[in-house]
Amino acid sequence: MAGRNYTVVTEFFLIAFTEHPEWGLPLFLVFLSFYLLTLLGNLAMIILIHKDHQLHTPMYFFLSHLSFMDICYSCVIVPQMLAVLLEHGTAISQARCAIQFFLFTFCASLDCYLLAIMAYDRYVAVCRPLLYVTIMTERARLGLVAGAYIAGFSSAFIRTVTAFSLSFCGNNEINFIFCDLPPLLKLSCRDSYTQEVVIIVFAIFVMPACILVILVSYLFIIVSVMQIRAAGGWTKTFSTCASHLTAVALFFGTLIFMYLRDNSGQSSEEDRVVSVLYTVVTPMLNPLIYSLRNKEVKEAVRKALSRSKTSGWP
Repeated sequence: MAGRNYTVVTEFFLIAFTEHPEWGLPLFLVFLSFYLLTLLGNLAMIILIHKDHQLHTPMYFFLSHLSFMDICYSCVIVPQMLAVLLEHGTAISQARCAIQFFLFTFCASLDCYLLAIMAYDRYVAVCRPLLYVTIMTERARLGLVAGAYIAGFSSAFIRTVTAFSLSFCGNNEINFIFCDLPPLLKLSCRDSYTQEVVIIVFAIFVMPACILVILVSYLFIIVSVMQIRAAGGWTKTFSTCASHLTAVALFFGTLIFMYLRDNSGQSSEEDRVVSVLYTVVTPMLNPLIYSLRNKEVKEAVRKALSRSKTSGWP
């Protein structure tokens, strides 16, 4: 690249969906409604778990942290995306871009770890029911969550420092809904092989490792369930795991499609649609999944509504 002139990029311009100006307002209203539903649904889930003593169990303790992360996840991505849609593109400094990338990576990594921990929790509950109380103690729960936060922070910090050690020059337009790694690498004006290797190595300790924990946990659960002769036992066991499996399929399915596939010839528009699914739609659906498909949560909701009606009478 010696001998060629490049303009060093100090800020980026997010232009996702701006090639269709007529979509701006409708998409803004749709994503704004999704954002508000995400905040209200996950906040309601956290309050419900905190208020109802029947939900003071390890599984719902982990779920409350997942709901908190979904709120943070949405707050990192959606307001910026709404600004892009409303203003038909918006500028973002390199420092703000790095912060957004770090927070997104931290929240996404923590979501992966929490879903893996919840799979392990289901494994212990189904396969080691007599030892569940002694294994999933309060100290163990706090240790697992603290470890997830530390691992998520470390992974996000190293990936962010590595990604933004690159030099960006030339075109500063990012045709994406936020500062994510694939569009950033396209703007690099020098070889990024070393950075990509470091980023991939640390990514392996997040998504594939968590998927492996989930698959192994549910493999043991299936083997255990196959040994249950009573049909009622099958139904009860699978009902406790159905909500978690649905959330896992939604979240990891979109992440795998986005990050663990061949990028040759991929469509930018396709990538943007998929990114909307895991950054906007999935955090909104998680409270619905855990409330509609879980008897304990539905019962807690009914009791909360009953109390509110009773307190409303003169």
